Amino acid sequence: MAASTLVFAALGLIALVLCILWIWGVLPQLRLIPDDTNLPFMRWRRITLPLSGALSLLAIGLFFTAGLNFGIDFRGGTLIEVQSKAGPADLSKMRAAIEQLNLGDVQLQQFGAPTDVLIRVAQQPGGEEAQQAAVAKIRSALADSVDYRRVEVVGPRVSGELVRGGVLGVLVAVFGILIYLWFRFEWQFSVGATIATLHDVVLTIGFYSLTQVDFDLSSVAAILTIMGYSVNDTVVIYDRIREMLRRYKRMPIDQLLDLSMNATLSRTIITSSTTFLATLGLFFFGPAVIQSFVQAMLFGIIVGVYSSAFIAAPLLIYLGVKTQGTEARAPTREHV
Repeated sequence: MAASTLVFAALGLIALVLCILWIWGVLPQLRLIPDDTNLPFMRWRRITLPLSGALSLLAIGLFFTAGLNFGIDFRGGTLIEVQSKAGPADLSKMRAAIEQLNLGDVQLQQFGAPTDVLIRVAQQPGGEEAQQAAVAKIRSALADSVDYRRVEVVGPRVSGELVRGGVLGVLVAVFGILIYLWFRFEWQFSVGATIATLHDVVLTIGFYSLTQVDFDLSSVAAILTIMGYSVNDTVVIYDRIREMLRRYKRMPIDQLLDLSMNATLSRTIITSSTTFLATLGLFFFGPAVIQSFVQAMLFGIIVGVYSSAFIAAPLLIYLGVKTQGTEARAPTREHV
């Protein structure tokens, strides 16, 4: 089952439980955010905007220095998942047995339970037949000491097509989001949402570079999902800001943005926490094959909420969104 399918299934289950609780009359008694909450989001922009800029530069630096730990999907080669039959796996013994086969770069990594091991074998010269021959040699070397849970073989032609497809998918998604935002909002809102979305993508790629989690096709799916999640959260906040701009034409812009953020705070926390808890369950109980997707999603949910509140909304001030109250007090205002 695909990683994204598991996430949506978990979200659906949580939504069903919440509906049952609401029918029983339990949910109306819950109030996560008090009605009189008044957090000064715009006051914190002097810290959050420079911090986000520094983190983005750091993420870009990590990408060009540490790079991404490309998985079998993009590099080509063989991935074998085995489980030791006789207790915890002896990595040194397994590595010694495989190195005698002269298969080039071979990596062994323990994950999950002490008995589970991932074996990565570099792409073999000779095409698909050489890759299959490498798998047969490893099976012979390890004999009956392990159970084979998964074997994936990706040739050079397929890996190249997957790289091009993944890059094209991300670019098309970014372009589609830009078109949607351009027609959905005024240009200031479109620019703010675009910057916030790109901020999330850059930090997510930096997360992959820092942690060296496998970057494969599920990672591309994670980036696309994070982009959609971030844009959705930003659009909800921007809709409330536009509503407030029509309602309170004389309120100073920073106060209006604070009011809009606090008005959507309860919705943001409920939505993000529900998604986070569903993804957290996959992190602890999901199979190893989706961990690259799940870890990026956990990071992306936090970053998406942060960017909507502390990047997208404050940027409107610097992009020229004003009210009559802001213009009236502009000459004496020193903190904008």
